Amino acid sequence: MKNIIIYYPFTVASNPKSGSALRPVEMMKAFEAYAKKYELEMIVISGTSKERRALWKKIVEEKKHEQTLFCYSENQTIPLWLTDPGHKPQDWKIDKDVFQTLKNLNVPIGVFYRDVYWKFDELYSLKGLKKFVMQTIYKMEEKFYEKYVHTIFLPSDAMGQYVNIRTEKMALPPGGRFTEIRVNTNEIQQPFKGIYVGGINNEDYGLSTLVDAYNLLNKDSVLGELIIVCREDEFSQLSKEDKEKINKDYISLKHVSGAELQQVYEEVDFAFIPRKRSIYNDFAVPIKLVEYLTAGLPIIATNCSAQEDFIQSGPYGVITTDDAEGLVQGMQSIKPHFSTYKRNIQQSFLQKHAWNERAEQAAHALIGGIK
Repeated sequence: MKNIIIYYPFTVASNPKSGSALRPVEMMKAFEAYAKKYELEMIVISGTSKERRALWKKIVEEKKHEQTLFCYSENQTIPLWLTDPGHKPQDWKIDKDVFQTLKNLNVPIGVFYRDVYWKFDELYSLKGLKKFVMQTIYKMEEKFYEKYVHTIFLPSDAMGQYVNIRTEKMALPPGGRFTEIRVNTNEIQQPFKGIYVGGINNEDYGLSTLVDAYNLLNKDSVLGELIIVCREDEFSQLSKEDKEKINKDYISLKHVSGAELQQVYEEVDFAFIPRKRSIYNDFAVPIKLVEYLTAGLPIIATNCSAQEDFIQSGPYGVITTDDAEGLVQGMQSIKPHFSTYKRNIQQSFLQKHAWNERAEQAAHALIGGIK
């Protein structure tokens, strides 16, 4: 029986909470559906390097790798050799053995290359010798992938110019969970309700600017309300001044997730991604973007290139500049097109951007169709 291999050089999270932990789980589910659709076996190799060695040994003994159509892999935000506990590799050679063997058998390998934050001094916190050593290892990882990989998958096309791997590159942004999008047909509320879900302790996320925008919007009367959803520990770490800034009658704060968060999504009109524009944010695609759309919510987002392209592909919402005035304009301009955005989300979002579709796109890039 022909098969596909999912190779994750790390332990897959059992209860993923962050976007980086969620993606490999969702892609694994998507490839499981792909394998079932085309009557293939899906083989997963993951865990510590020692655990991967044991799994690979069994595959080779059973000669299953000789029936492999393609291999899909993902890296993490640290080089693949350092993903074991304590960043101490138990088996240095397993990744090379797997990739080299598959390449010798002409099995195309695709790797989702997650991040290049280590190339930006303002984002990479290490200094001195540690920084030099780690950046050298990252560059070794790029060369490793260049040697063995057929296609590098990226969060966005815009990130490609910062990835020094000379091979095929393709955007494979996050996807939506294939579910029935429950879009109510209600008109926008008066006052309208927006939601922001995410970090609150980094100016780069743009929450402070969003709060300023609401202050500007509501200076004469309350035209809009905002729900902020964040982690409780992050809120407790805010300064007294920052806590007072969001202590407004038209701003409410919640610490919810899962089913409780889904309930909140049903109470609001639209969602915000107010990130500050930067070179890095221009090629990032926040996983919250697809989470909002899966919940049926139009989006007001700043004009960071990759998220702008994604939202405009519907269109699924309004794009603004990354200042308070721009966000106010976005809130004021969403109403005339509100029902159109909701209809677009309902009709085309999951057809174009479900995780299952991402697996199909990756497979097509690697083998062009079932052989």
